[in-house]
Amino acid sequence: MTVRFAVLGDSIAYGQGAARPADTVGARLRRDLAAHGIPTELHVLAVPGATSAGLAAQVDRALAEPPQVALIIIGANDLTRFVPPEQAAAQLADAVRRLRDASAEVVVAPAPDLSVVPWVPVQMRAVVRAGSELLHAAQTRVALTAGARVADVGMTSATGFTHDQGLFSADRFHPSSAGYAVIATALAPTVRAAATAARQATG
Repeated sequence: MTVRFAVLGDSIAYGQGAARPADTVGARLRRDLAAHGIPTELHVLAVPGATSAGLAAQVDRALAEPPQVALIIIGANDLTRFVPPEQAAAQLADAVRRLRDASAEVVVAPAPDLSVVPWVPVQMRAVVRAGSELLHAAQTRVALTAGARVADVGMTSATGFTHDQGLFSADRFHPSSAGYAVIATALAPTVRAAATAARQATG
């Protein structure tokens, strides 16, 4: 059985900065699932620049042909635009609930640690990290409550990005192809578990 797999969220979910489409998160995860015997039909609905407020429209599009697995990567733009963490988290929770109501297995990758981004001044990094952690915690809490699985890549993969500037693309903000490999590797076990559950649920 082929699993309908939707990727929602922002430019990282979309793959901005990757050298080629095959290097994006969605494409890498599709290959990982295929390697584990789970063929997928991939639909990337993410929009570069999206904040959590934009998830509602993306979910509308997704539900036109409801996915069995949905991955949401969101939070970076909420941070750069100073969206209050609880507001962004509430918008994420609504998106998760709607997808879960449509019987989708949902994986959420919360906000990344933007303090590792090269253009963030050294003297601002502690503040940016604290803000990232606040949103990350709020997103994690509401996602779990709404029935999603959380893939905690935003903070756990930050160390790699701190020490290897090659993980960033030329704009020094979005991941490079190598950076997307790191992110996809971190996401893969949770997405795989969601896809396995989706297949079992549909028999």
